[in-house]
Amino acid sequence: MDTSHSIDITMESADWAAALPDAEAIAAAAAAAALGGAAISMEVSLVLAGDEFQRALNRDYRGRDEATNVLSFPGDPPPGAGQAPDHPTLLGDVVVAFGVTRREAEAQGSAIGLADHLSHLIIHGVLHLLGHDHQSDAEAEAMERLESRLLAGLGIADPHRRTVAPGARDLDNPSPTQGEEHDERRPG
Repeated sequence: MDTSHSIDITMESADWAAALPDAEAIAAAAAAAALGGAAISMEVSLVLAGDEFQRALNRDYRGRDEATNVLSFPGDPPPGAGQAPDHPTLLGDVVVAFGVTRREAEAQGSAIGLADHLSHLIIHGVLHLLGHDHQSDAEAEAMERLESRLLAGLGIADPHRRTVAPGARDLDNPSPTQGEEHDERRPG
């Protein structure tokens, strides 16, 4: 069976291309890294969106009327969960909001750039589609280790081991009023 993966990218917001001309290639590389050498063929859709588009999805599907950095919408069950072996697994959709992602990258100063943060969020979203989660500390630690390993394979520094610049918002430990954190096990 062909174990190639299909990665479809929709540029919903022109802000991505204006700020990061190679955003599609960056997103595709990150998704491919997360999909890795899976033994079955998978399809994933990536949407590089604006904050309002993503906010509407977050409101309509999660009851949260705010933009967040990344949302994952699963399709078929994760690999190994009983799908037909002769059809690709329709893994689902990952939607990344430009404004939130840019603000988070800027808040980290020189510790993280927009391209690296986009890669991290794509990997995070695809890992959710693959069945990984972070509802417990043990799950979060395992997922963070996997994210760090995949990002290292792309030449990106470990975002879970960075230091926070003075005056910058710590994205891994936001205050309860900051609703832009993707990590659902923590306040936000």
